[in-house]
Amino acid sequence: MPDRVRVRFAPSPTGSLHLGSARTALFNFLYARHHGGVNVLRIEDTDAARSTEASAEGILDGLAWLGLDWDEGPLYQSQRLSHYARAVEDLLSRGLAYRCVCTPEELKQRREAALAASRPPGYDGRCRDRRDIPADAPAAVRFRVSDEGETAFPDLVKGPLVKRNAEIDDFVIQRTDGSPLFYLSGAVDDAEVAITHVIRGDDHVPNTFKQVLLWRALGAPVPAFAHVPLIHGLDKGRLSKRHGATSIQAYRDLGFLPAAMNNYLARLGWSAGDQEIFTLEELIEKFTLEHVGKSPAIFNPEKLLWVNAHHLRETPVTELADRVQPFLERLNAPPIGSPGRREEAWLLRAIEAHRERSRTLAELAEMLVPFLVDEIAYEPPAAKVLTEGVMGPLAEVAARIAAMTDTRPEAVEPVFREIAEQYGIKLAQVAQPVRAALVGRTVSPGIFEVVALMGREKTVARLRRALAHIEKSAEENPEKPD
Repeated sequence: MPDRVRVRFAPSPTGSLHLGSARTALFNFLYARHHGGVNVLRIEDTDAARSTEASAEGILDGLAWLGLDWDEGPLYQSQRLSHYARAVEDLLSRGLAYRCVCTPEELKQRREAALAASRPPGYDGRCRDRRDIPADAPAAVRFRVSDEGETAFPDLVKGPLVKRNAEIDDFVIQRTDGSPLFYLSGAVDDAEVAITHVIRGDDHVPNTFKQVLLWRALGAPVPAFAHVPLIHGLDKGRLSKRHGATSIQAYRDLGFLPAAMNNYLARLGWSAGDQEIFTLEELIEKFTLEHVGKSPAIFNPEKLLWVNAHHLRETPVTELADRVQPFLERLNAPPIGSPGRREEAWLLRAIEAHRERSRTLAELAEMLVPFLVDEIAYEPPAAKVLTEGVMGPLAEVAARIAAMTDTRPEAVEPVFREIAEQYGIKLAQVAQPVRAALVGRTVSPGIFEVVALMGREKTVARLRRALAHIEKSAEENPEKPD
């Protein structure tokens, strides 16, 4: 076995890169980087009926977004079929495998009969010692498992694992059409590229017993194993679509940051003391298999949002400016820097003001949109604030701002305080209707910063529009006399 750690991430391109697969990819990446090893990417696409090029591209895209690069690959198993065929012929020639002509219908009938008779439903070895199968007959190939002894391997997470060989069926390693099953193709590839550690979900434990038998039969070193616990939802059931978005691309499109996804996925089943927030560099430094738990990890969407909000606050504002642009486009906001529109410097300032109140890039974009568009709608809570009782302060703010040339926060604040004193009301009673008029919401950064970001002309126009809105509402809904 090589002195240098060599791991592999081996997804099947039959769907998107889901959270469980992404965490497996992350653990392999972290283990390789922590030990200065090699991370191999393998695409297990031998199931032609289910594998698609679009899924393969989606997996590569998801890994790239997370920043989980690889050192070798991607190796496509569909391009290595001759390697698996040679391995099958070798096993057949040594009597370690045999051809099986049992049809799916026959196998199903025998399983049902075995269950009805309270017998184990596994393959009954019908073709194991047959010598009458024609060479040209369509046949699968099964690996011959000894009836005696046991198969055991140490697991770096679960501890020693052992299973009696009598409990392992003679399993299929090559389909009737000549395509390999992943037991064989995975073992052949792991052997040929000298994988030292196999890190994957603990739902693969039954497969590992079979692959250990294959590695030994092929005369290849058996790698070390680490079967990590599965991810469950809050209801303790295995994570699925009913628990919400499960693909990495879905979380990207919801506005999560790759740094936050890596941080949260790493903490699903692994810990480093009480630390919750990690950069990727810290994860690489601290990651060890000794601190992977044995129990299923619980996926909590609210905890993910909390982690993402933290990373949103810590990410350089210039990076956030690049990442938020697609979300602004999705909301039909005018491009930054277009004629008559906001400039890049303004965007950086606006992001800095709003990111403390945002948990995702999507939320951040929604908070920026009122500053970029010409017209806004009033959300119901904001509409309730815009009543005849606030017209005086609103009109006064509009008049005072219209006469100003400096709308920086420090210049705007005295104006608001003077108007509050003039009307004998609290500062908040001036700020809240102005906020509703300017952004259509009751939540925003400090009102002085909002005015500064909005600018004099747009601030005045929004205030006058709010006044007109209040007048129109009063005309359409006059109060009934007592």
